[in-house]
Amino acid sequence: MVSYAKDERCMALAKVLVPILKSSGPEGAGGYGGTFQVHVPSATAAELGGLDLIRAALRKTARELGWTFGTYGFGGGREGSTTLIGIYDKREIPEPYAKVVEEHRQRQMRAAIDHVSARYSALGGSAPAPSPPLPGTPVVQTKEFLAAVAEHSLLA
Repeated sequence: MVSYAKDERCMALAKVLVPILKSSGPEGAGGYGGTFQVHVPSATAAELGGLDLIRAALRKTARELGWTFGTYGFGGGREGSTTLIGIYDKREIPEPYAKVVEEHRQRQMRAAIDHVSARYSALGGSAPAPSPPLPGTPVVQTKEFLAAVAEHSLLA
């Protein structure tokens, strides 16, 4: 397996990821409970160095933040395909942060259920207007990620 530890692209991307991962956890949770998932065009992932390099940058950043973590990712090489990349904080959450993280997760689940219910509960007529993306969701995190890599000129 190739090591990206000293790859300049990996180090630059890891620097960009620090504030993103720091803000991925619930407010008031002491930095615990962070999750980050993005869905980017495979061509964009390739421009950044590929799936393996992006995951290496996520791992480097998570280590710097003291996370115990898991990463995942998959993507196609087909033109027009999407690459999915994510990381989550697996540390045991101490009190009083555990309650904050659990309440946050419950709010996110409730919001997701409400969103789906609203879209499919309309009988007849047109479907309800889509609601705005929820903070901390992959839609929002993808936009933040792409904006950050563009701002730091990491895309060719």
